[in-house]
Amino acid sequence: FTSTRDMSKEMKYILITGGVISGIGKGVVASSMGVLLKHCGVEVTSIKIDPYINIDAGTFSPYEHGEVYVLDDGGEVDLDLGNYERFLNVSLARDNNITTGKIYQSVINKERKGDYLGKTVQVVPHITDAIQEWVERVAKVPVSGNSKTPDVCIIELGGTTGDIEGMPFVEAFRQFQFKVKRENFCTVHVSLVPKPNATGEHKTKPTQNSVRELRGLGLSPDIIFCRSEQAIDEAVKDKISNFCHVEPSRVINIQDLASIYHVPIEMHRQGVVKILKEKLMLDFQLPKPKKFMTKWCQLADRSEHLRKFVKIALVGKYTQLSDAYASVMKALGHAALAANHKLQLVMIAAADLEEEAKVVDPVKYHEAWKALCEVDGVLVPGGFGVRGTQGKMEAARWCRTTGKPYLGVCLGLQCAVIEFARNVLHWADAHSTEMNPETTHPVVIDMPEHTQGDMGGTMRLGKRQTVFKTADSVLRQMYGNTDTIEERHRHRYEVNPKYVPEYEAAGMKFVGHDVDNVRMEIMELDNHPYYVAVQYHPEYISRPLAPSPPYLGLILASVGKLQSFLSHGCQSATPSQELSDVDSDDEISSMVKNLSYRDTVKSVNHKLSSKLEKSGSGSSLDSQDHGLVFQAGPGGDSKE
Repeated sequence: FTSTRDMSKEMKYILITGGVISGIGKGVVASSMGVLLKHCGVEVTSIKIDPYINIDAGTFSPYEHGEVYVLDDGGEVDLDLGNYERFLNVSLARDNNITTGKIYQSVINKERKGDYLGKTVQVVPHITDAIQEWVERVAKVPVSGNSKTPDVCIIELGGTTGDIEGMPFVEAFRQFQFKVKRENFCTVHVSLVPKPNATGEHKTKPTQNSVRELRGLGLSPDIIFCRSEQAIDEAVKDKISNFCHVEPSRVINIQDLASIYHVPIEMHRQGVVKILKEKLMLDFQLPKPKKFMTKWCQLADRSEHLRKFVKIALVGKYTQLSDAYASVMKALGHAALAANHKLQLVMIAAADLEEEAKVVDPVKYHEAWKALCEVDGVLVPGGFGVRGTQGKMEAARWCRTTGKPYLGVCLGLQCAVIEFARNVLHWADAHSTEMNPETTHPVVIDMPEHTQGDMGGTMRLGKRQTVFKTADSVLRQMYGNTDTIEERHRHRYEVNPKYVPEYEAAGMKFVGHDVDNVRMEIMELDNHPYYVAVQYHPEYISRPLAPSPPYLGLILASVGKLQSFLSHGCQSATPSQELSDVDSDDEISSMVKNLSYRDTVKSVNHKLSSKLEKSGSGSSLDSQDHGLVFQAGPGGDSKE
């Protein structure tokens, strides 16, 4: 017989499935459960399964699955892995994202090498075995800074129950639950419980049907999370319990909440920690309610009660779909929260700012410019292609000439560089070779190692080091006056170093380079309150308690507090705590004392401080973060 203590040391698996509709909140549930377990001292890792045949998310249009998230190792993955990293404060790898394409590719490669000894290769057992082996291997890889092997692996199966592309994965986990023993495997089902206006009562039939189908495939839920707009009563929970073969105490209702930060707190209130401890035979003491998740509760409370707003314009190409800029929006939210302001985000389609729009649709044109003129700061994010680039340049020009705070990310840097060349250096045809290969002033060029042809995985990807070249830099101060930083990249084009002397002579300084002193990484404009652009994507490692320095700089400049913040210094290495909410030097001092950028950089290096881990820093997970205020800007973007 195996003792309870021995069983507690075995790897535990939690499988999250979804029913009725996609986007029901499986990622929220998965990450929130991870937060609860981490606060109990349990090491947690995450795996996201996407049943599509693509090898990875790198070639997706943002309109397909939202933004492409980049990991330390250069993996281009589903945006849900970014949610896991922010919520659990871990650093995942490309193998933490499983796709049908990856599984089939690995099996076919083995078949070509003769690993199956001439056998007929089939979905069962070869594909299902490959899935199980992949999960077992990745679950053991440390993802926290302490290099400890995870105790629990939370697996989110994308899509909904019954999807044909997800069937091999369901069958794999049907087998897997017996392979690892039932006491080490917990199935969680997330379902919608709608309340039609015509009836005025919650309907359980969609959940019943979803669970019936899942059970018919061999997986019986241990816990059911019921998503609803309003709280469901005990009678509804009892009905779901009776028809779905789940104990009443394991039917958990997660209604729409004021902030996503409240979800783990609500789960804890409904006893999810105790349920997981009992089901998986986890060896930890149940926490004392008053001391449990103290910092998390403070974060949730503060995000809900902020009284001041900061209005930021996001001038982009894919403004119809907020998920296309998910990490950017989270990073802005983290920075605004740190500055004691609630983010009011105005989405502006870059194409509506162009002169051509003035002729084609003058109403949209004037509305777009009106919206741009009313904001406190402007952000131009990354992107690809010609459409909207002229509008982004117009936004950069307006910020440069009016003193409005500006942050450019990736393509946002390149647009600022092109605009400056045209209007300050008077190179009328200056452009990027991506948009105009024949330009006589190619101020942005493709990288030597970028090979034309294959699109997937051919960019400069993943964690790269940037070296500051001067002490006279706003961003260097924001990063804590460090000599080097490490951030994640995703780009094919870069600033042409040939023209850097002319730029710097005119006041546009490239204060950060790569380690070879060839690639321009950080640009700052002289004599401007905050005109900063970076080639990397700082949003990928932003955390609520350690916001990204470039984004925090934009927010502070937009609310008129950047200089006060810098004058107080920003080198502390303690996690964020609750800040005062008064306009005074005390507020700035508190902010400086409590924010840590070293921890942000360390998170990229897998060197998370133990103090930050204990704080359980988290992030909002879904595209409709109730803690932020999103304002639809003018000029919607149509799908290409």
